Amino acid sequence: MTVLYITGAGVSVDSGIPTFRGEDGFWTIGSHNYTPQEMATRAMYMNDPGQFLLWYYRRFASYRNVAPNMVHGWLADKQLITQNIDGLDGKAGNVDYISIHGRLDKVTILHEQSFSGGGEIALIDAPWEPVAALDQDDDERLTAALLEQFKISTRTQTPEMGVSLKPYVLLFDEFYTDLYRMTEAESWMDQADTMVFMGTSFSVNITAIALRMGVARRIPIEIVDPVPVDLGVPDITYHAMTAAAYIDNLSA
Repeated sequence: MTVLYITGAGVSVDSGIPTFRGEDGFWTIGSHNYTPQEMATRAMYMNDPGQFLLWYYRRFASYRNVAPNMVHGWLADKQLITQNIDGLDGKAGNVDYISIHGRLDKVTILHEQSFSGGGEIALIDAPWEPVAALDQDDDERLTAALLEQFKISTRTQTPEMGVSLKPYVLLFDEFYTDLYRMTEAESWMDQADTMVFMGTSFSVNITAIALRMGVARRIPIEIVDPVPVDLGVPDITYHAMTAAAYIDNLSA
């Protein structure tokens, strides 16, 4: 039996990474002039890459060296689609999981999103370390360093197609492509015998897509979360607990 696990930010809380929509979440912290939903866009990256990269670096790169927790370890040999960009499932040993929203430790060469050859676009190690070596209180110097590392002219401050680097992350005004293995993810959903959602608030499109496919195919669906969202769908099994507690119960 093929069980497909779909995870959200809740599974990484025990590693010290905040959720996105909790009180300390990423989507509660913007910049002086913009909300997080305005900052995390391709439009912001293209129009003000310095401000975008500094915001992204401050919010996400600080978690680049965080260690996986026991949930990631348990999922290491499972079929897994994660919404998380923290890369912890890879660190835990899962060699073929799908990070449907990207990974903070990778970047790509900037390309048009409509380019269909997603699998042909190389993933490159993100150049965070040279920036991390600088004075972290000097925003001006950090911004200049980020622009340099991401191959964006400090004079024009305009990212160049085929030259500049872009974080490997799906932004709010972008869409799922095969760069993020979307076709493969849909195939996994279509072939799963059971779906188990862990630590997700069902506030992003990928969970809606998976849920719709699971319901249409009438396969067992489980939701694991300390405060699970009632989706109003019959025959779903809810587990009002953390992913760690759920795993402990399976082992008991």
